[in-house]
Amino acid sequence: MALASVLNSDCADFSFDNCKPFDFDCGLGQSGVGFEATPGDGLSFSVKTPLNAADEDGVERKIEFLHGTTTLAFKFQHGVIVAVDSRATAGSYIASQTVKKVIEINPYLLGTMAGGAADCSFWERLLARQCRIYELRNKERISVAAASKLLANMVYQYKGMGLSMGTMVCGWDKRGPGLYYVDSEGNRVCGDLFAVGSGSMYAYGVMDSGLRHDLTVEEACELGRRAIYQATYRDAYSGGQVNLYHVHSKGWTRVSQDDVLKLHQQYKDQA
Repeated sequence: MALASVLNSDCADFSFDNCKPFDFDCGLGQSGVGFEATPGDGLSFSVKTPLNAADEDGVERKIEFLHGTTTLAFKFQHGVIVAVDSRATAGSYIASQTVKKVIEINPYLLGTMAGGAADCSFWERLLARQCRIYELRNKERISVAAASKLLANMVYQYKGMGLSMGTMVCGWDKRGPGLYYVDSEGNRVCGDLFAVGSGSMYAYGVMDSGLRHDLTVEEACELGRRAIYQATYRDAYSGGQVNLYHVHSKGWTRVSQDDVLKLHQQYKDQA
């Protein structure tokens, strides 16, 4: 349907002669983008209007992607807790309520997704491949610091090209628990607590009031679960389910998957 509308529109011109050779040149003229054949050739194609047309004020507008999510990770005495929601949005439209925003890189490494789902999924799966290659070459698991550095170096090559990714790389290595924030601009930060996404401010509010290094595993899991729930309650772009992971010395464990509506009823009854 879309192709037919282009072929029938006034902005494109196609002509083809089966009896002439298939040859053409490429050129960029004042009219925008064009492919013009020399006289006597068998193909002619031209676009009479620019592909990225300017608005009335003369300013070119790029496509704006609206992102929304809440992802959270923090370190405590027994490892790292990773908690995320599961809602994917396209502007004000809820595209999915069951997105898996934690990517399992290997049995000791996890990555979270915030920003563009395709960008995060592609680059973190590519990171998983690079980590496996490192393991085969060096006969040992890659460290969390090295894995996060690999990811930062890969996406830095595409800085300014429209990637949208804010991820946390969490894991356990010879140094103990590790937590790094990496984004599509090539930034890489080591820390003990990160929350990424449109609901991160609400999650930070819960974390600031309850985070301690000496938390038990049960207390840490409940804190992460409550932080994501509060973010989904206040942020329209977060919701669905709360997925919770615990990274420890034996690898990562998926702790729970709770629907936010059930959590709302649970916390309402406790109040």
